[in-house]
Amino acid sequence: MWVAGAGPVFGAGFQINENSASGLGNAFAGGAAAAEDAATLWSNAAGMARLGQRQVAGAIHLITPSIKFRNDFSAPASQQAQGGDGGDAGGLNVVPNLYFVMPLDRQWALGLGINAPWGLVTDYDDGWVGRFQADKSDIRTVNVNPAVSYRVDGRLSLGLGVNVQRIDATFTNQVNYSAALLQAAAQNGIAPGSATYNAIAQATPGLESSARIKGNDTAYGWNAGLLWEIGPDQRVGVHYRSAVSYDVTGDATFANPTPTVAGALAPTVAALAAGLNGTVLFDSGVSAKVKLPPIANLSFLGRLDSRWDVMADAQWTGWSTIKDLTFVRANGSTLSSTPENFKDVWKLAAGANYRLDDRWLFRGGAAYDRSPVQREFRTPRLPDNDRTWLTLGAQYKWGPTMWLDVGAGYVWVKEASINKSGDPPNVLGNGLLNGQYRSSVTILSVQLTSNF
Repeated sequence: MWVAGAGPVFGAGFQINENSASGLGNAFAGGAAAAEDAATLWSNAAGMARLGQRQVAGAIHLITPSIKFRNDFSAPASQQAQGGDGGDAGGLNVVPNLYFVMPLDRQWALGLGINAPWGLVTDYDDGWVGRFQADKSDIRTVNVNPAVSYRVDGRLSLGLGVNVQRIDATFTNQVNYSAALLQAAAQNGIAPGSATYNAIAQATPGLESSARIKGNDTAYGWNAGLLWEIGPDQRVGVHYRSAVSYDVTGDATFANPTPTVAGALAPTVAALAAGLNGTVLFDSGVSAKVKLPPIANLSFLGRLDSRWDVMADAQWTGWSTIKDLTFVRANGSTLSSTPENFKDVWKLAAGANYRLDDRWLFRGGAAYDRSPVQREFRTPRLPDNDRTWLTLGAQYKWGPTMWLDVGAGYVWVKEASINKSGDPPNVLGNGLLNGQYRSSVTILSVQLTSNF
């Protein structure tokens, strides 16, 4: 049934790596080992023990993805015009972070972080060719992370935290109401190809419903880290964030058209529409189980001399926690079920710092980020593929108690092919989306850090 397109589909790009402007400058290389400001609470809570003073750090990230579809051999849905290419489905997203760390003594430190670790906004132009599979996708999260660190000795620190995380999601698409009427006609004994069936088809082309799923939940997880100072100029960090399991609840709503048919056919079409609206395209509560993946980092940072630092990072994300996404109505029936079959992936990054003087520091970094999305399961909600990062950054210190970090990054996304007609496949109901996606992401970040 083509209304299955009302269900959302998650993609790799809804993981937000932008947790600090200082980290962005190095493509987040060495994040679990850096421990240079209060943002270490997110990348490795064990690093809080190194700060030595009360500190607050706040950052704003401007993340602008560009997601453009190029049509190759798409086909229109039955009874519908094909539509356009969708324009640029990306847009400006503003993502904030805030971190506070307070040492209790020489060994213990407490901290609190607030950030947005997952998020996505894609929005296609009205009437585009893939509208029966996806229109707008909006995922927003807020993570509150209290944490504690303990300095075991001069070389080893440990960290532990709790995550309280909320997700709010909205997904929309169009439903091929004209084709649904014809299916209802066939199910009610009006044979395809008969005079009545053909008359209904001729009288009701181009009808569409608007479908929306909106839901939310609050869930919990944990994080733990270790920071080991190999020597005075080298350290290694290991950090792990647990999976977070959601029981999302919300509502599915449909804005159905009213077919305008004159003459003897009007009562038949009205009856079919009433049945369709009451048994298939009706508003109801919905629920879904979603398990967001665990994340593990292994990081190194080393100082070569008084001016140069180098760092490296390997991040593993256990995306295989997401096998499918199924939305169930309040009456127990399945509204939609989308196979995902995500695979676990690695992100590898390297970076360097250069200290010009006591006030200025410059950063650079690069990363290669694998996508968990497999080609045969790619969807227009987020047509993801492998990514390459290049980033730059700078830090200016007004003095020992306050400094400003800025960072900029550009992410190239490998061209992604798609050949999709919904889940389950239904070219008549949803049309065929066949072509290539060309995507990229531009990131600008600024962060103010202060000791007090």
